[in-house]
Amino acid sequence: MTLRRAPNVLPLIAALFALYFIWGSTYLVIRIGVESWPPMMMAGLRFLLAGGVLLAVLLLRGEKLPSLHAAANAAVVGVLLLAMGNGAVTVAEHQHVPSGLAAVMVATVPLFAMCFSRLFGIATRWIEWLGIGIGLSGIILLNSGGHLAGNPWAALMILVGSLSWAFGSVWGSRVNLPLGMMAGAIEMLAAGIVLLTASLISGEQLTQSPSLSGIMALGYLSLFGSVIAISAYMFLIRNVSPAIATSYAYVNPVVAVLLGIAFAGESLSGREWLALGIIVSAVILVTLGKYLVPAKPVVKPCEP
Repeated sequence: MTLRRAPNVLPLIAALFALYFIWGSTYLVIRIGVESWPPMMMAGLRFLLAGGVLLAVLLLRGEKLPSLHAAANAAVVGVLLLAMGNGAVTVAEHQHVPSGLAAVMVATVPLFAMCFSRLFGIATRWIEWLGIGIGLSGIILLNSGGHLAGNPWAALMILVGSLSWAFGSVWGSRVNLPLGMMAGAIEMLAAGIVLLTASLISGEQLTQSPSLSGIMALGYLSLFGSVIAISAYMFLIRNVSPAIATSYAYVNPVVAVLLGIAFAGESLSGREWLALGIIVSAVILVTLGKYLVPAKPVVKPCEP
């Protein structure tokens, strides 16, 4: 008799660590980086470097370039998610939005993604709509006082970026994309080109050479925040349930807030802590609702 070998949990733990803590830490690292770099220039360089390195590795491994149609779809997804979604966060943090609050706003992406899913005809359930309602109340509370109330344009920018990320995620799941990590490489390259073009058009310039911390921040965001974390996410969606793979959505804001308080001197008011709890609870309802409250089986009568 042969015994079945138990699955190796170490890669799963490492991948979850990458999503929870590396992606959660990128908000603080972005804040450090924009002290040395213009925001769109830094975000553009981040994705151009990460996409270029990833594409080179894939080609050296013998993978072929995708069709023009699939590559174009990936480029659009990259613009919606990375250029507009992440770019908005980077610009907002350059305007002194605390990194933790930026992460809390981005945590609303699963809520908006569910709304867009409905527009594409994907079935939704009452518990998910309950999560949407709770999440919207948290957003209103978060923007009604404190840091974001004093910077409404930055708050609106992050909100629009979150909407763009959510729409791009839903639309990208319904179109033909390159296989595996090739999609990620093209998405990052497209986002990098768009962001650097926007940086040039807007007149961003380096007034002085970036500091060592600024250069290290760019390297961390490119390698760890982009190449490694995205690879970890692709690994998870192939090996665990979607609920576990997307659980970063309610862990990242908590990690980002704690890191901002510990290392950047950030602070949250009681209202903002309450809003954080409300939004995280809403995201849990939306992402885990079908597991927390399973749908009742539909019994069809037998035809004579």
